[in-house]
Amino acid sequence: MEYDGSAYHGWQSQRSGGTIQDIITGTLAGITSGPVKLTGASRTDAGVHALGQVAVFSTASALSADTIKRALNAKLPRDMRILSAEETGSSFHPRYAALRKSYFYLISTSPRQSAFLHRFLWDVRTGLDIGLMQEAAGCITGEHDFSSFRATGCGARSTIRTVTSLELAQLDEIGFMTASMKGDFIRIRIEANAFLRYMVRNIVGTLVEVGKGNISPAGFSEILNARDRTLAGPTAPPQGLFLEHITY
Repeated sequence: MEYDGSAYHGWQSQRSGGTIQDIITGTLAGITSGPVKLTGASRTDAGVHALGQVAVFSTASALSADTIKRALNAKLPRDMRILSAEETGSSFHPRYAALRKSYFYLISTSPRQSAFLHRFLWDVRTGLDIGLMQEAAGCITGEHDFSSFRATGCGARSTIRTVTSLELAQLDEIGFMTASMKGDFIRIRIEANAFLRYMVRNIVGTLVEVGKGNISPAGFSEILNARDRTLAGPTAPPQGLFLEHITY
């Protein structure tokens, strides 16, 4: 599925409601005429978007997967879409079966910003030295303890993660609808076997500090090795983050 997370309190169900999981679960229950427990692959935060979220549920309904997909797309808000649906084995778990997940983050350094992109990127409005950022990011790949980029309240039992790639690209335009939005953009794409809470946003926020010249590439490496969140940069805002793909 894909969704624009701007209007929601994240994926994970909450007592107050307003989450993507809550909305899809309630819609599924109406379609299948029975209780539904929906399990997602990634607990995206409030304001974060997804191009390739995956979820699973069990049902006694005789409706086909394609019928359920079409019914969901007819009833869900327009900022949520089910891209595909299929039956799977009862043992499949979308989070535990995942081999890798990839996210990307969009930053704008343009002094003038499009009225249409503010929901989908971090408007830094200052020049960033992408060369320094790329140099700093080189230490991220491989297996590390990412405690320095872990949010308070993260419930993960281990802070060890393996990052398979981290790529920074400088873009002078972003396609939107049939238009090409000109500007100065940076895309940061990261793939790992799993992520800690806010890990991507904390890495991005610290890399931006490197790009501003406030942290050196060597200092970034020292922050990673220190395993101390208080040494890292600020948490990047949620709207620039996209769950891109999950590999099984």
